[in-house]
Parts: sequence; structure tokens; C-alpha cells
Amino acid sequence: MAFDNTITIVGNLTRDPELRFTPSGAAVANFSVAWNLKGRDGQEDKVSYFDVSCWRQLAENVSDSLTKGSRVVVYGRLDQRSWENADGDRRSKVEIVADDVAPSLKWATAEITRNEYSGGQGGEGGGGYGGGAPRPVSNEPAPAPQYDMNEEPF
Repeated sequence: MAFDNTITIVGNLTRDPELRFTPSGAAVANFSVAWNLKGRDGQEDKVSYFDVSCWRQLAENVSDSLTKGSRVVVYGRLDQRSWENADGDRRSKVEIVADDVAPSLKWATAEITRNEYSGGQGGEGGGGYGGGAPRPVSNEPAPAPQYDMNEEPF
């Protein structure tokens, strides 16, 4: 039996993404997402908060693109990490390590700018887009092919 540890959430950023770099130069962005469950028949709304981290080019793109209040779709996996605080107490938390983050288009529009591919600089699983100057994506239809009307088709 295979176990799958993937999660998808939709919610709003509670703060601007914080972009940092590891000593080896890998980018990591951290942010929090709030998900609201509306109460029914006079019940209180229930709010859940999720800490999210993302790495490499995804981290840089998230930092450049999203701000507090942005509605996002986060796809990733749950990860538990543990540490010892300054008082020597053991602490742990579960967070989402994002494989992909996207703006939600339910109540907004977005303009997409594609980054040039630089080969293998993406996150886990390969792929992703590396650095380079942004390149606008054209919405123009491809030109119609030109045919010689005197030529036999088959």
C-alpha cells in the first residue's frame, strides 16, 4: 500500500513572503496562509493557519509576485521538523513544503510572465524555470501555414 503525503490548500497570505538564502545560495521563502470556514446559522467562523516554505526559483517567484492578502493555491507536502529552543525545550511543527504556488483566479485576474529556462535549476523533481530575464508570453495566434494551391495534397 502506498501512502501519499500531498496537500492542496486555497487561502490568503497573512504576511508578505520572507525571502532568505542558505549558506550554499539556495533561495527559501516562508509565508503563512489563512483558510476560512464560514460558520452557519449563527456559528462563529473558523480560521486555520498554515506555514508554508518553498525553495529555489519557486521561492524567488513567490517573493516577487505575491503580497499579504493575495489569494493563492498551494500544492505541496506536509513536513514535520523539530528543534531545541534557547531554553533547551524540544519544539516541533508541521508545515507545508510547496511544490507549486499559484494565484487564485476565483476573484482576481493575473498577468503571467515566463522566466527563461536555464536547465535543471528547479525545485525537487527537476524542471522549473531558472533565472534570466522575464519573457512575455504571446497571446497572438500562430500564423496560418502557406500552401501552394497547385500542389497535390497527397
